[in-house]
Amino acid sequence: MSNLENSMDLIEASRVEGADLRKAFGQFPTGVAIVSTRTSEGEDLGMTMSSFSSLSLTPPLVLFSIGQYANSLAKWQAADVYAINILSDDQHLLSERFALALSDKWAGVAFDRGHADVPILQETAACFVCKPFAQHESGDHMLFIAEIIHVAVNHEATPLIFCQGRYGEIQPRSKT
Repeated sequence: MSNLENSMDLIEASRVEGADLRKAFGQFPTGVAIVSTRTSEGEDLGMTMSSFSSLSLTPPLVLFSIGQYANSLAKWQAADVYAINILSDDQHLLSERFALALSDKWAGVAFDRGHADVPILQETAACFVCKPFAQHESGDHMLFIAEIIHVAVNHEATPLIFCQGRYGEIQPRSKT
């Protein structure tokens, strides 16, 4: 038996249950983002996600995914611009709010309008304003690849992180 087998519960890939997979994915800490857009009908959409990642520097690309079951999926697919708002460590309540299927997630939320009137949250750690680049059906999710057209960084902010089903804090290691 290898060290890997001694220290972990191994599950054959063909028998992996969704709950087991979710727990395994939960071992990977992620940042937390709220992706937002404004539809051609003037409706503001926003959704919390940790399925955000940088993809390419040239061209500047990022990706995120939305479940195929999401009621608003068709609206996201038709969007002309997205804002990917990287949350600060004190914005966990915003994360929770935008993770729910509320009728008006934006009521009382501080935001500005960016390119094409896309809602941009205030006090975030960073924000990427993007235009669609590609979309791919990928299992039970739709993968959105977006090209960055504007970026803003708050160098004073600490990003919000999520791991093992809860929010956490970044604690830098001391230099040794």
